Amino acid sequence: MNIDFNKGNGLVPAIIQHNNTLQVLMLGYMNEEAFNKTKAAQQVTFFSRSKNRLWTKGETSGNFLMVKDIQIDCDNDSILIKAIPSGPTCHTGNTSCFKEETAKGFLYDLQATINKRIDNNEEQSYTNQLFKKGINKVAQKVGEEAVELIIEAKDDNKELFKNEAADLMYHYLILLKAKGFSLEAIEQVLKSRHQR
Repeated sequence: MNIDFNKGNGLVPAIIQHNNTLQVLMLGYMNEEAFNKTKAAQQVTFFSRSKNRLWTKGETSGNFLMVKDIQIDCDNDSILIKAIPSGPTCHTGNTSCFKEETAKGFLYDLQATINKRIDNNEEQSYTNQLFKKGINKVAQKVGEEAVELIIEAKDDNKELFKNEAADLMYHYLILLKAKGFSLEAIEQVLKSRHQR
C-alpha cells in the first residue's frame, strides 16, 4: 500500500466503518507509524493531533476496533478501515461518532452472531441447538415461521406481524448457514435479477 503521507504534512484521514453493518463509526488521522502499528496489531491506532502522540482506540475505554480490512482510496491519501468494535465507538457511548445509528446493515451483524454461535459450538445457544438438529428441523422451523407470518398478515395487529416477520428472518439466516450460504450470496442472485 503506497500511501501518500506527504500531502497532509504526514497525516492522512482514516475512516472507520463497521465491518458487518457498514456504518461509519468515526474519522481519525494516521501517520505512517500509526498505520504500521494498526496493520501489525490489527487494532486501529491513530495519531492524536491534540496529544501529539500515537493513540490506540480503546486504550482507555477498552472499546477497541479490531481490523478486518484496509483499503486505500484512488489518490492514495485516504484510508478506509473496516473493523469490528468491541463496544461503543464514540466517547459519548454512541455506536458512531456521527450519532445516527443505522439499522440497514444489522442483518449482517446478526448473521455474524449466528455464525459465531454455531462455529464456536455454544452449547447454551438456541441458535446452535437448532442448527445441530439438522437441516430438516431447521427447514421445518422456517416453514412454521412463514405460516405464522401469513396468519398475522391477514390480521391487523402490526406488532404481532412485525414479530413474526423478525422470527422468520432470524430462522431464515440459520437455514442459510445450514445450507452453507450467506446473505451476500443471496444478494448477488437478487442483483443479477435486477439487472435483467
